[in-house]
Amino acid sequence: MNDTPRRLAIGLEYDGSGFRGWQQQKDGRTIQPLVEQALAKVANHPVQVTCAGRTDAGVHATCQIVHFDTTAQRPLHAWLLGGNSHLTPEISLQWVRPVAPDFHARFSARWRRYRYIFLNRLARPAILRRRVTWYYRPLAAEPMHEAAQHLLGEHDFSSFRALGCQARHPIREVQSVSVTRDGDFIYLDIRANAFLHHMVRNIAGALMCVGRGERPSDWLAELREARDRSQGGVTAPPDGLYLVQVGYDAQFDLHPEAVIPRYGFV
Repeated sequence: MNDTPRRLAIGLEYDGSGFRGWQQQKDGRTIQPLVEQALAKVANHPVQVTCAGRTDAGVHATCQIVHFDTTAQRPLHAWLLGGNSHLTPEISLQWVRPVAPDFHARFSARWRRYRYIFLNRLARPAILRRRVTWYYRPLAAEPMHEAAQHLLGEHDFSSFRALGCQARHPIREVQSVSVTRDGDFIYLDIRANAFLHHMVRNIAGALMCVGRGERPSDWLAELREARDRSQGGVTAPPDGLYLVQVGYDAQFDLHPEAVIPRYGFV
């Protein structure tokens, strides 16, 4: 019997609307303990998972990456099917694969990509409730896109940082950002080496001010340089936010799976 632990990586998706976020908490329903409990039942031993990015309450993921170590010898499909059989319907493992012992879901990640989705129409949604951010007043996507370009590069993002953020410093590198419209949907896509607490939601809130015509496009440059959260816009709701992609070096061979799934509106 081989008792040497091996490391496995998992890609999973979840509807975060009924959870208080990813990380285990003393009070409230969170995603991490449910994933660990499901995998422990397959492994027949306790399992502790590490994720690429801890999502907040109400935030969704289409490609969260986690890793864990196990001495259990199971075929990969047993982890996938067995794990899902023990999970609540809002959480689903999408793939499982072995990785090198030095792979770390969080610290090996080179970048993360988030997508924020606005449903911009007069009528509120029913089917997409809590899965998009509905806004009934017209939003102009082109000025929002122009404004977002002021965030590219490495900057101090204190103006977009939650007051309770525990990151050691506010410096982050935004590698790409765009705002596009497709019918009634407006998509904010942003990729960075890492994100601060509420960073994407605060950016989305500021862009709403531009989209409504209340602020010019270059206001985001002024806001970025102010390094003062109190000067920013509102924090957009979590409903429209999705973790959609995590990038790793080619040596870990995870890029084929780490793509944005096509769900029509996501």
